[in-house]
Amino acid sequence: MIHIADILFDLSAIDGFALTITIVGYSVVFLALAFMYYVFTMLPKIINLNIRQKLRRQGKHEEAAGESIDVPGEVNAAISMALHLYFSELHDEESNVMTIKRVSKRYSPWSSKIYGLNTYTRR
Repeated sequence: MIHIADILFDLSAIDGFALTITIVGYSVVFLALAFMYYVFTMLPKIINLNIRQKLRRQGKHEEAAGESIDVPGEVNAAISMALHLYFSELHDEESNVMTIKRVSKRYSPWSSKIYGLNTYTRR
């Protein structure tokens, strides 16, 4: 039976360079995740701003000044399903039948051991 008191962890075995690499690695990953979170939370606001500017250019100031111009989730799901069905019909229908035939191979110099890479070159 192993007791927890028997397991020793030697902190002097940790090199300063390894500790630096660990800290830098974790901080890079954390900062990348924070940046991605910020980008993905700001993306809908940027898209809505772009849509509002397009509506103002078209002269539809009432729609642009509206509170929400978001598309509901049900509409997005219906559009994505329609696109999936359309693009899946573009492919050919296949039979989904595979035939595997075992063929005995004849002698090939590629598989011969006498032509291996370990032999000496002939002069």
